Amino acid sequence: QVQLVESGGGLVQTGGSLRLSCVATGTRFDMHTMGWYRQAPGKERELVAWITIGGTTNYANSVRGRFTIRRDNAKNSVSLQMTSLEPEDTAVYYCKSRLGSEYYWGQGTQVTVSS
Repeated sequence: QVQLVESGGGLVQTGGSLRLSCVATGTRFDMHTMGWYRQAPGKERELVAWITIGGTTNYANSVRGRFTIRRDNAKNSVSLQMTSLEPEDTAVYYCKSRLGSEYYWGQGTQVTVSS
């Protein structure tokens, strides 16, 4: 059974940094496209960044240049380094993986950016 567990969320001031991690178990991690999504109160869940099996990355316009997604296949993990955080980045951040037509979600980790 595929499980994704996120960690690293917390409270940070505007301009600060956080690093989120997501560890996958129960699967061949190196075969999954991995992504980070977020959902702010009252808003729909949105894509933040994703990284393919080959390491190609893409970012939402709102985070490009501030966030970096990386994967470590040896550790079955994907990370999201977030810098220059803004109050608008406050949300629950979710890790998502895709293997063919199957999708898996983590439980989410809260990120709060105070002004």
